[in-house]
Amino acid sequence: MKSISYIGCDDATLDLFEGQYALPDGMCYNSYLLCADKVAILDTIDKRCTDEWLNKIEKSLMGRTPDYLVVHHMEPDHSGSVKRFVQAYPGVQIVCSKIAENMLRQFGVEHGNIRIVKEGDILDLGGLTLQFIAAPMVHWPEVLMSYCQEEKVLFSADAFGKFGVYEADADDWACEARRYYFNIVGKYGVQVQAVLKKVAPLAINSIAPLHGPVLEGEKMAEALRLYTIWSAYGVETEGVFVVSASIHGNTLLAAEYIADELRKQGLKVAFTDLTRDDMAEAVEDAFRYGKMILCACTYDADLFPPMHTFLHKLQLKGYKNRRVALVENGSWAPAAAKVMRGMLEQMANVQVVEPAVTLRGCMKEADKPAIAELLAKTLA
Repeated sequence: MKSISYIGCDDATLDLFEGQYALPDGMCYNSYLLCADKVAILDTIDKRCTDEWLNKIEKSLMGRTPDYLVVHHMEPDHSGSVKRFVQAYPGVQIVCSKIAENMLRQFGVEHGNIRIVKEGDILDLGGLTLQFIAAPMVHWPEVLMSYCQEEKVLFSADAFGKFGVYEADADDWACEARRYYFNIVGKYGVQVQAVLKKVAPLAINSIAPLHGPVLEGEKMAEALRLYTIWSAYGVETEGVFVVSASIHGNTLLAAEYIADELRKQGLKVAFTDLTRDDMAEAVEDAFRYGKMILCACTYDADLFPPMHTFLHKLQLKGYKNRRVALVENGSWAPAAAKVMRGMLEQMANVQVVEPAVTLRGCMKEADKPAIAELLAKTLA
């Protein structure tokens, strides 16, 4: 029996994560089994896969009985099988943070054998040890990480996770890890930075998250590099993100013209149509690039709802340290720029390029000089 075994499950039929994030390739829920003199199970999984997971555990134990269930994170996709697990193994001791103990009751788990651990505490399995690292608000307040010194593995809870089923040798980790980070963890960059500093002195050979592949070697180094950029709200990719929210298509045509003009200058350009494209990917790209141009219609003397939703999501996720230009469209009483500006002003260190460009119905030749000036100021 290996000292550390993967016992997670794929949920290939799940179409939405947390009820809002599209999953074209499903999702995995990671769980790990540590075997030494004593046996520990690290985290349960979503209740959708409980039966499969319990069967995996029974086969992996090879007749042994688990001594500990370590709960790093209480979100239901990781704690959803705790109740069934303690029914199957009533003698197990649950190891968790104090806040997690309270949350267990909130999710209907009553168990008389719970051990509370905190920063620096050690769980000795006899041959393997787990050192606990407090990681509050990455991205819930009860979160713990743990480090196995003997195997040099960091069990990172939701940090370093990604969307998609489990792929041990996933090549393009960053694509779905980026969308996952900014939409799930993104608001808590300060807390992520704090825990990165805590684990920096550790000798880590691999990172084992609760979603996505175990990271090792160059892939682990790249993940750490990106997390350092992301959590500091730094610019990962030099370029411009052009965002369109168009009712009848005229604003979309203007946004496409802007994107083409930027490409002619040799710039990397990302583009989204908020009425059709994935909103979570739009949030991801807003954080990825340092400059953004918003093109939106006026709607009911306010802002067209897809753009309002997008900016509200950026507010929720702590968007900051960026430069943003505005293009509005309104036939008789343009108001989109005013609303967008007001929402952006509530975000930290977001510079709004002035003046905004106002279109009347559609973009005309006479509007192109103002657009050219706006692009020049955006890129300055």
